[in-house]
Amino acid sequence: MRPKRSAEALEMRRLGAARLLKEGKRIRETARLVGASPSAVWEWKRRLEGEGEEALQARPRPKRKRRLSEEQQQRLSELLLQGPRAAGFPTELWTLKRVAQVIEREFGIRYHPAHVWRILRAMGFSYQKPERRARERDEEAIRRWPLWSRCKPT
Repeated sequence: MRPKRSAEALEMRRLGAARLLKEGKRIRETARLVGASPSAVWEWKRRLEGEGEEALQARPRPKRKRRLSEEQQQRLSELLLQGPRAAGFPTELWTLKRVAQVIEREFGIRYHPAHVWRILRAMGFSYQKPERRARERDEEAIRRWPLWSRCKPT
């Protein structure tokens, strides 16, 4: 498994192993010294002998192209801020499934609802859980309650 370090740090480790191998160190010893597996060091040695130190340098890793462009993300943000009712939903509650439906309807791009959260978080949105309140709740009656009834018992 590849260690979670920057590409530059991994390159420095490979080049350090190359230097040790050139000094005559054995594969197992080099692996122990640089913190890698012997099989990785064996591969680095093979590449070093075949292509030189350039083969051990970090290469850019291509990233997957975004499916929603910046303009589409801006438009999605505007749609979300207008609210779910404006988007044709019966309640004022955004769910990941509803946002996925809006993205598909507006932009023709289908996302699984679980992936929609990553997009929203990258756009600066945060998770908000609505307060649960009884439908029968009478705010006016609550305001009229005596103060002592709203205190917690000790």
